[in-house]
Order: sequence, then C-alpha cells, then structure tokens
Amino acid sequence: MERVFQLAAERPVVMFGKSTCCMCHTINTLFRDFGVNPTVREIEHALARHGAAVDFPVVFIGGNLVGGANEIMTLHLNGSLSAMLKRAGALWL
Repeated sequence: MERVFQLAAERPVVMFGKSTCCMCHTINTLFRDFGVNPTVREIEHALARHGAAVDFPVVFIGGNLVGGANEIMTLHLNGSLSAMLKRAGALWL
C-alpha cells in the first residue's frame, strides 16, 4: 500500500484498474477528453496473488483518494471535477 500512496503523491492523477474493466476504460476516456493524461496502473495480477477484492477503478487526484467511477462521475456531473483537476496540476486551462 505504501507504493500505491507514494505513486499517487508523485502524479496529479493516478488510476488503478483492470484491463478488462469497462468502467476503467470509461473513466480513462473521460480524463483524456479533459486533456488529462492519467497515470494508469493495471493491477489485477498483483491483487489476485493477494486475494484482495477491490472495485475498479480506484482514482487518486492530487495525492488524495477520490474513489471509483461513481465518485468521479458525480464530480463530473456536478461540475467540480475540472476544478479538482486544475488544483492537482493535471489541467492547465
């Protein structure tokens, strides 16, 4: 977990997910439509080895855990996602 939080602190937007997760693809596309280039780590193999159950995607913005697809879409729909991305330095305009 320490490596997860370290990576999240080093990059403006970090998303952990699975290559087969349709919501991971959707959220990644949303970020890219904003002009944001998130750091994406696919971690299904690491989690399978540890027997962990996680809902994907898991998104960090500005070093803070934001949550998954529901939280990101809620922020987008209420208009606060772009401001959050700007504060994190992921969005310049």
